[in-house]
Amino acid sequence: MLKLLLFDVDGTLILSGGAGIRAMNLAFAELFSVEGGLADVEVAGRIDTAILRAALTKHDIVCETFPDMVEEFREVYCRHLARTLVEAKDGRVLPGVRELLSALRPKPDVRLSLATGNFRRGAELKLSYYGLWQFFDDGVFGEACEDRAELIAAAKRDLLAGDEGGAVYVIGDTVHDIEAARANDAIAVAVASGFTSEETLRAAAPDFLFPDFSDWQGVLAALRL
Repeated sequence: MLKLLLFDVDGTLILSGGAGIRAMNLAFAELFSVEGGLADVEVAGRIDTAILRAALTKHDIVCETFPDMVEEFREVYCRHLARTLVEAKDGRVLPGVRELLSALRPKPDVRLSLATGNFRRGAELKLSYYGLWQFFDDGVFGEACEDRAELIAAAKRDLLAGDEGGAVYVIGDTVHDIEAARANDAIAVAVASGFTSEETLRAAAPDFLFPDFSDWQGVLAALRL
């Protein structure tokens, strides 16, 4: 039976050192002449498309064709992101992540995929910069929808084709990830390596909760992978 592992990116696999939010603010300023446009907009665990919509709403910016605006914003954001990743001083791969992925990659019954609110190109830029992109076969990304539960549903539909009996693990660092797993009858694996406390994650009742992946062998054993 296939085990589909759907990984979040920010706070789960890497910390970008603020490169992502800085690039978004720069893109928003370039396109709409609003500095700090994402201040007070919730970003942790959110879909990039939804983040953009929230920022536009906050500043009373009306777009006649939102999909076209998403495409334009994505292009400008990714151009800035390529630079802000290099400039970030404290971005890093999180503890045990590289070892965990290296151990999982050869397993024939495991598929490593992404289910992230990042735009596809943004996820590729971040994970390529930190040497992790090559571990993943495929994924669903922030262009797909604005809701994380819908993102997981799309991943199950598109990535489990032909193996509907497979097990799905949603691996992330926010309550949004846990709730999305619950909405899709998936196994919720929470990790407190991002900006959500272990206590907050525990209160959301994930199936598994780890402080981080530094004990990657223990993680494999707990998940029976």
